[in-house]
Amino acid sequence: MIVLGRLRNIAAYRGFITGSVQREFQSKYRNSMLGAIWTILNPLAMIVVYTVIFSQVMRNRLPGVGSAYAYSIYLCAGVLTWNLFTEIVLKGQSVFIDNAGLIKKLNFPRICLPIIVVLNALLNFGIIFGLFTLFLLLSGNFPGWPFLALLPVLALQVLLAIGLGMVLGILNVFFRDVGQFFGIALQFWFWFTPVVYPVTALPEEVRHWLALNPMAPVVMAYQDILVKQVMPHWASLLPATVLAALLCLLGMHLFKKRAGEMVDEL
Repeated sequence: MIVLGRLRNIAAYRGFITGSVQREFQSKYRNSMLGAIWTILNPLAMIVVYTVIFSQVMRNRLPGVGSAYAYSIYLCAGVLTWNLFTEIVLKGQSVFIDNAGLIKKLNFPRICLPIIVVLNALLNFGIIFGLFTLFLLLSGNFPGWPFLALLPVLALQVLLAIGLGMVLGILNVFFRDVGQFFGIALQFWFWFTPVVYPVTALPEEVRHWLALNPMAPVVMAYQDILVKQVMPHWASLLPATVLAALLCLLGMHLFKKRAGEMVDEL
């Protein structure tokens, strides 16, 4: 019943959610001559750089993959999805602080704010990943049916990101050092995840430590689909799925328990 009540509240404020997403998207390119065209030019430039440079420099660095664009696709698969993860987590950890004035002045379901964070990030990701998919089609590297497996992997990644973002966001209201510390930790987390290097580049004694990194199997699942063009190892995603569920439950619990105190602290 509690869940249904929250869903009804969210549905009642869908206009507020969609309006907020639209305003944030438009504000990024306000007063620029090209406007929303930059949403295409920026990711297109990144994909071209990765393709032109890394297809030649790193073409032989992925064992067992013969495509000339293999490393470029590997890099895009890791970087694009990692950027989505970090955008959701970083905006999630500051969403209540950034919207302190709105929280104090208006009465609305506060859970709308994390939803707006996710939708904004997915909108940006959808644009750049759409261009990347077009590149896969034009270059003859589209993975076929395994491409559909991206949907459950993406859902898992979003749940993991917003669960962590909500927990950090609530803690950050009361302990402002949390945001600063996580920004530093995120830099180490990136290099502990096989985004720019294949797992085979790591020493044997180091590889087993990747089991402690919930984002490692998620990024590797994207790379399996887009580079190797095979279904991911679903069993390897189970620990990340459990962690995502626990973080979401913890975030909702902290949100429900500390909502009143958050308003006073803000």
